[in-house]
Amino acid sequence: MTTFILNPWPWWISGPLIGLTVGLLLFLGSRNLGVSSSFRHLCALAFPKSSLPYLATDNVREASWNLLFVAGIALGAFVAVRFLSAHPVEFLPQHYHSLSGALKLLGGGFLVGLGTRWARGCTSGHAIMGLSNFQKPSLYAVLSFFAGGLCAALIAKIFFGALS
Repeated sequence: MTTFILNPWPWWISGPLIGLTVGLLLFLGSRNLGVSSSFRHLCALAFPKSSLPYLATDNVREASWNLLFVAGIALGAFVAVRFLSAHPVEFLPQHYHSLSGALKLLGGGFLVGLGTRWARGCTSGHAIMGLSNFQKPSLYAVLSFFAGGLCAALIAKIFFGALS
């Protein structure tokens, strides 16, 4: 049993658990599983008198469950990596302990945030929630993400040799 908990779970266990979570959220609370919108909620909390309509119209009380959900994901990931892993992982690798490393993290986070806002959700949100709600834009987004990933892998293989 310990081996099962300490090693990564196979897709045929974690996938159905994600599906059950989606179903429970929809059935019990009419809520969509999503993480990228939590940044909007945090900004609306930090700037309650914002003149930006995007933040001013955000109902933080209604979205508080989402912030707790995201905090639970972060806490669960920390506990899993530090205490339930056969090979504990360092939170922030040494090569990021510099100004250039911090700028790379900040820039990457900004680009990911911009992309999720532009796409109106993250890859997982479109693939898991959007497709389960039969939303055409999510189908287009997922197909685009997949095509973009294939193109990036092909370009990496051409320019950098075999992928590891």
